[in-house]
Amino acid sequence: MENTIISIFTNETELSKDVKSMLTKKLINRGYTVMSEYSCDASLIICIGGDGAFLETIHKCDFPDTPIVGINTGHLGFFQEVLPEDFDKFIVDYENNDYTLQKLSTVMCTVTTSEGTVNRHTGLNEITITGRKSYSIHFDISIGGKPIEKFSGDGILVATSAGSTAYNYSLGGSIVDPRLELLQVTPLAPMNTTAYRSFTSSILLPDDLTLGVIPESSENRIYITNDGIETGYSNVKEIEVSASDKHVNLIRFNDYDFWNKVKDKFL
Repeated sequence: MENTIISIFTNETELSKDVKSMLTKKLINRGYTVMSEYSCDASLIICIGGDGAFLETIHKCDFPDTPIVGINTGHLGFFQEVLPEDFDKFIVDYENNDYTLQKLSTVMCTVTTSEGTVNRHTGLNEITITGRKSYSIHFDISIGGKPIEKFSGDGILVATSAGSTAYNYSLGGSIVDPRLELLQVTPLAPMNTTAYRSFTSSILLPDDLTLGVIPESSENRIYITNDGIETGYSNVKEIEVSASDKHVNLIRFNDYDFWNKVKDKFL
């Protein structure tokens, strides 16, 4: 084996820690070097836990190019490919290259303040733009630089194809096959009255278009949440949301099928 370094991440549940201990012993016995932190020299990243642990690992490793595989000890486990009882098959399939890499797209948000400060946030699942809790917020929204609507409501969510089955789905957004590279814009509690006219359903955008968001007032505090990581801003001048050039290489074994997983998890 040319590269025998494997990085393993886990959440702190007792089950996950037990699984990590057992898997580590098996890998060491087969000649691998196992690390509990990310190494750019690693040939594989293993994440033990649920989808939350998977997202935390992706952010901790800063969206690495290294292939990653998930072992599900959580609940839904949409990203997680392997069950704990399938260790031995997983190791053999990995060593025999009996897998494919599913290239998952990401979404990026660029926030510019009135002072000229620029901050960027990346999400694998989604990015949400909201105001203070229990307060509606008003945006001027453009697509590809062209004004589209004056949005009023709790905020908007921009999901990747991979993230379409997460928060987006809970909001009534569409499930999208992750092989499609697009962005889905879904409103959060939009207002649609004689005073305010907002889209009330999702909008699908090709990944070469940028969504522009300008708050009605720069005095209102804006919150950007990328994969559950919330950052608050004051004096926001404009926000741009676009497809990111970062990707995640997720290992999928030969019996994986996206729509079978959708059926198993949701129906």
